[in-house]
Amino acid sequence: MFTGLVEEAGVLAARTPRGTSARLVVRCALGKAAPLELGESISVDGVCLTVDTILKDGFEADASSETLARTTLGAVPLGAPVNLERAVAVGERLGGHIVSGHVDGTGKLSARTDMGAGSVKMTFAPPAELRRYIAEKGSITINGVSLTVNDVAKDGFSVMLIPHTLKKTSLGGLRAGDAVNLEVDVLARYVARLIEVDKEDPNAEWMARLARAGLV
Repeated sequence: MFTGLVEEAGVLAARTPRGTSARLVVRCALGKAAPLELGESISVDGVCLTVDTILKDGFEADASSETLARTTLGAVPLGAPVNLERAVAVGERLGGHIVSGHVDGTGKLSARTDMGAGSVKMTFAPPAELRRYIAEKGSITINGVSLTVNDVAKDGFSVMLIPHTLKKTSLGGLRAGDAVNLEVDVLARYVARLIEVDKEDPNAEWMARLARAGLV
């Protein structure tokens, strides 16, 4: 689990095909504060990857064919910055929101507007199937960065990026037309599913209560 608070913008140094999958090499300084561990999870542009090899200046991880097909990691240019976050440790502050690192789909930056004082408004076009989970003032993860939805339109949504976010992450380098990884708020997904189940069977909740009580 992650929080969407990026620790560092590393660099995607290599992507070697392995059948339908690929081995990724990420250069970074994440292991300087606390050594990386084999098997630990790291969010790379919002994608949860497992450290398979530890390097003195980064790590290697495998990306499955599913990951390459559903995220931007199969197309990110070598040498490009990638947002990195290690999995949250129990007892730490959750400064962003609950992020699983399981990308729901990719969207595109449709417009960026300089708002003055170093802030930038960015408008994104998400896949149609994800729009129902995006709400004004709700949370969304873009390339691994936890952000608050500023407003929602019929075919997109916008977020406001402050100078700190623009400096700390790779989002400041985005240009109109660039693809991004999107993960919607997991709570929104569960609420939507509960509504669907209730429509399918209005008595589902009551049946579940009766089952828990051992009456059915």
